[in-house]
Amino acid sequence: MAKIFSVLVICVIVFAHQTSAEILKGNALIKNVCNLSPNSKDLCVEILSSDPTKSPNADLKDLAIVALRVAANNASAILTDVKMLIDDANLDPEIQQGLADCKETILDAESQLEDTIAALLIESDVDAQKWLKAALAAITTCDDSIPGNDDVLSVKSHTFRKLCNIVVVITRAMPASRIL
Repeated sequence: MAKIFSVLVICVIVFAHQTSAEILKGNALIKNVCNLSPNSKDLCVEILSSDPTKSPNADLKDLAIVALRVAANNASAILTDVKMLIDDANLDPEIQQGLADCKETILDAESQLEDTIAALLIESDVDAQKWLKAALAAITTCDDSIPGNDDVLSVKSHTFRKLCNIVVVITRAMPASRIL
């Protein structure tokens, strides 16, 4: 009887822990989630608080979507810079080819972020994780296509990774039934 009671207590504790993130909403949830993201805590709070209509009453899914939309905007900014740089006739042909390759992978990353949002909306967290990983792989491919790491694109791609990692933190905070 004592063993059954112990198992029951453990189950209740685990269940309470898993649902605690779901009970929090808005700023309290943002603070809680961003505390789990120590390397980009300030960016996390800034981004997750940026949507005046969703942020005040947001749940985990809402916060993930807010972060994904900001990441998609970041990817669009990278794409704009790449398109502008490709047209520079003074660039080495190898760099221009790298920029052309990067352009294609950034287009893929934008699409994959939209697919991530769609997967979250239908609560297909496994698919959301796959699309998010694909978007991160695309930005890595872009970076690898262009020599150097101190250019404007590298700075923006670093921010892109941080934004995607905020989404990873959020999905990890989701109840176990919603995670991979």
